[in-house]
Amino acid sequence: MEKAYINLLYLVSSILFIIGLKLLSHPKTAVRGNFTGALGMFLAVVGVFLEYGTIKQSDIILIGSAILVGTAIGAYIALKVEMTGMPQLVALLNGLGGLASFLVGGNSLMEILETGKNTELLSNLQFTISTAATGIIGAVTLTGSLIAFGKLQGLVSEKAVRYFGDQIVKVLFLIGSIYLGYLNVIEPTKIEWYWYVVLVASILGVLLVMPIGGADMPVVIALLNSYSGLAASATGFVLGNNVLIISGSLVGASGILLTQIMCKAMNRSLPNVLFGGWGAAASTAETGDIYAGKTKATSAEEVAMLLDMAQRVVIVPGYGMAVAQAQHAVRELYNQLTDRNIEVEFAIHPVAGRMPGHMNVLLAEADIPYDKMKEMDEINPTFNTVDVVIINGANDVVNPLAKTDPGSPIAGMPILDVDKAKTIIVIKRSLSPGFAGVPNPLFIQENCLMYFQDGKKATQEIVTALKDT
Repeated sequence: MEKAYINLLYLVSSILFIIGLKLLSHPKTAVRGNFTGALGMFLAVVGVFLEYGTIKQSDIILIGSAILVGTAIGAYIALKVEMTGMPQLVALLNGLGGLASFLVGGNSLMEILETGKNTELLSNLQFTISTAATGIIGAVTLTGSLIAFGKLQGLVSEKAVRYFGDQIVKVLFLIGSIYLGYLNVIEPTKIEWYWYVVLVASILGVLLVMPIGGADMPVVIALLNSYSGLAASATGFVLGNNVLIISGSLVGASGILLTQIMCKAMNRSLPNVLFGGWGAAASTAETGDIYAGKTKATSAEEVAMLLDMAQRVVIVPGYGMAVAQAQHAVRELYNQLTDRNIEVEFAIHPVAGRMPGHMNVLLAEADIPYDKMKEMDEINPTFNTVDVVIINGANDVVNPLAKTDPGSPIAGMPILDVDKAKTIIVIKRSLSPGFAGVPNPLFIQENCLMYFQDGKKATQEIVTALKDT
């Protein structure tokens, strides 16, 4: 009867995970979704304690200490990490999920071999295959996520690191990790096979992510999130824990779906993501040669006059806006314009920023109305009716080279068609290229004005000028 109650608790926990994911699909309900998922995890943890019954006092102290330390670290991160650091944090948390998975897999094998208990599991293919899968996927997730973290944090080169025969090397390491996993399955009593699996898969994780350029990190983060879920699900089979199987499957499936959405937004195929090798900057003419004094600078006063005469304004947020922490200044600009009965919308590119949904969360933090955030497919057909577009810190997602230069690293990527607007205002500190490392010919279009300034300061200056208009 007690087992039935525990399974019921796990079922409720799983349902809460599913509801939480559904609520996370919209900014308006995302906070509630987070709390729902957290409640589901709490019930799952309670279920684990009930399932394992009596625990030694020394273990209770150890587990309690771990929970307290983890809670303290989590609370500190929640309070201290800026929105600009959120992509790195997500990458790091994905990696920690992979680490936890392969450590649990290895510990399960070691416990059986050292204690002699549950030895029948060593002849159970579900257990041994799941253990090998945990080692492979968990290790790839850990090291791949650490490299993604390093690229986003600037600790590792953001450029795609390529070398002759790199694809062959990756395939060889993939085959090697699978073969070692096979040896682990047929000879589970030799624990060294498991750690060889982890070692080779760890190298594979590095090799998979290093050839991917920084501009493609949103796709990579989504994929690594899926990997962490698959690793957790495999760990659930190792432990025979239903709620871990379900929650891991949910994360894995949602991560794959998100990866496909990101691939579509970047015009990439899933095999490209899995085997890397894209995102490298193509050789282009020097930035100075392309711009060559053709850009037109503007001022806050001129922008204010253009906005005062506009009927429809679209703001395009980018990573530069996040770095400048300009979202609240943008909200003030939005208030100023709407008070003048000017229609204001926000054009959101799926991969603007460094992670999926980055701009949506940033704008929601500043209380921008959700119905004013328009996805690319919705707003693109209407740019020819826009009087003024303000591009705040975005670059690659508005770069026409995606349509005109087949040799560009962003070739074929769907972009926001801001060039169709009557006037384009680009707020940018300099003419430096975006994450893809290519110049942007939009900056020299006849209808484009450059406002060389920090995103927050520029927006504040425009707000002040508007008040004086």
